Amino acid sequence: MGIIDRANLDRIFTGFKGAYAKGFDGAKSVYPTVAMTVPSTTSEEIYGWLGQLPRMREWIGDRVIKNLSAHGFTIKNRKFESTVSVPRERIEDDHYGIFAPAFEELGKAAAEHPDELIFDLLAKGFTSECYDGQYFFDTDHPVGSSGGDFPVTSVANTDGGAGEPWFLLDCSRAIRPLIYQERIPYKLTALDDDTDEKVFFRDEYIYGTRARSNAGFGLWQLAWGSRQTLDAAHYEVGRNAMQKFKGDEGRLLGVRPTHLVVGPDNEKKAFDLINAATLENGASNAWKGTVEVIVTPWVHAA
Repeated sequence: MGIIDRANLDRIFTGFKGAYAKGFDGAKSVYPTVAMTVPSTTSEEIYGWLGQLPRMREWIGDRVIKNLSAHGFTIKNRKFESTVSVPRERIEDDHYGIFAPAFEELGKAAAEHPDELIFDLLAKGFTSECYDGQYFFDTDHPVGSSGGDFPVTSVANTDGGAGEPWFLLDCSRAIRPLIYQERIPYKLTALDDDTDEKVFFRDEYIYGTRARSNAGFGLWQLAWGSRQTLDAAHYEVGRNAMQKFKGDEGRLLGVRPTHLVVGPDNEKKAFDLINAATLENGASNAWKGTVEVIVTPWVHAA
């Protein structure tokens, strides 16, 4: 290349952005399936409406207005970055093309980062609180209303255990079991001016991606977490319990599991349970095709 000027640097950055976009667009992220994406406009968002899944009722007398500010649950945005450097002499000598795979990986990592946030949080649900002050997966979620027709009782969305975790989720609704909160989307920027400090002192151009976002828990009623052995018996327990979940007014919520989320250690068990025509004992598999399986490396025992 010889002379490095603004036009050449812009052209090189365009190439790097193309490689970044290729990696970003080609990534197989699955977080939109299990999490609702919520745009954020401040450093944090308060989800006062969590805990309410409206159901229709017969209109007798006045309307019953549901309070959507019964719970105060806040998700604070976090800042994330990933940065790479390209030595100036590589560009001077026209060797910058060898860095294209690195920028493609940078794009892939950015696209998959929400998966990491969402599924890592899901795996921590046995020890992390949600909107009602209980662990997301707990045996003591309070359901009901004090002084109402449906007294408060404790409801479980886990059957415990000590093994590799697996999760049943209802992802059929506008509200999801998890929340991906996005303040600033992932963007690739360059520090490639000769007057920039890094360029002047270290003789290298800096490129990086930045985002502000976070993950949080949505409705525990749409999720079942287990660390029991993933088999037909425990799968049935989870499905049965979820379909019996009720709201604070005592009416069924109509929850139906749509996805089974597992880590690598439960992958074979999950596909055998959901895809096989028969079980290990030779009996017909009643659970064949009842949910879709999601396998992610970020689901593992904490």
